[in-house]
Amino acid sequence: MTQVDVTAMGPQRFWVTLRGEGVETSHEVSVPDSLVDDLGLSEVDDETLVKESFEFLLEREPPTSILREFPLTAISEYFPEYLGELRRRLS
Repeated sequence: MTQVDVTAMGPQRFWVTLRGEGVETSHEVSVPDSLVDDLGLSEVDDETLVKESFEFLLEREPPTSILREFPLTAISEYFPEYLGELRRRLS
């Protein structure tokens, strides 16, 4: 199991460290306003969005395959089901 640690770096910017199975990776991500609007989940905080987004990614690829820096909206480009799944997880 991979541990997901999320640290706020500033407004809507986060540092994510993934640890597990002898692997540690780090990622810098942003949470665009458009993501919160598209999800319709304004009551969910950005840190929770980031953590759930990484849980989603880890179910589909190893930590070493996740981009090092990206806005969370980029996930939909690789996994079209992302928004629907995130909405389901956080509702």
